[in-house]
Amino acid sequence: MSEQFASVEEYIADLQAKLEQAPQCAAHHYNLGVAYLAKRKFDKAEEAFYKALECAPTMVEAYVQLGGVAMQRGDLQACLNLNTKASELSPFFAVAQGNIGFVHMQAGDHAKAIPFLKKAIKLDANFVQAYATLASALFMSGDLEGCIAAGTKAVEIEPMFGPAYNNLALAYLEKGDFAKAVENADKAVSTGFEVNPKLLEELAPHRS
Repeated sequence: MSEQFASVEEYIADLQAKLEQAPQCAAHHYNLGVAYLAKRKFDKAEEAFYKALECAPTMVEAYVQLGGVAMQRGDLQACLNLNTKASELSPFFAVAQGNIGFVHMQAGDHAKAIPFLKKAIKLDANFVQAYATLASALFMSGDLEGCIAAGTKAVEIEPMFGPAYNNLALAYLEKGDFAKAVENADKAVSTGFEVNPKLLEELAPHRS
């Protein structure tokens, strides 16, 4: 939202006024959708993103945002379809690749998720969520070293990213490196991430 607006409501009103003058402006519809998301008005956001696509059918960002709305509703298939469409339109759009991987993870298919997540980080070397999700997928696949490498990269990019520390704690625990498991679990807690109490319980005897 531009700094010239005092509130999201004011920004929405401004975009609506602009759309009365230029109803075919895809960018205004898209920005309106983003503004509605900020207000958690998902139905209105969805409507705005579809209007953006009517004006600009290849706007991949709108497909990704619609995928996010679908995920919010718990509709994994719709989220997958929308992000797949975005990736077909723009094969080098890292966010779509990462989202496809994330949907496969949510569906419990980590093997399917891994190639999409690897492609996402190849396209965007600073895509912290993709690294963290890849770490989870690799952990579930039994690739502890891969999990540690991806998790370490995630916290290099974003030192306060709790889920990555949690993944590292799990991987080090599985390896039997209790000191590093404790260290990373504590770092996860310090970021505000809610670490599974069972993990903390398991690590308790290994604290010095």
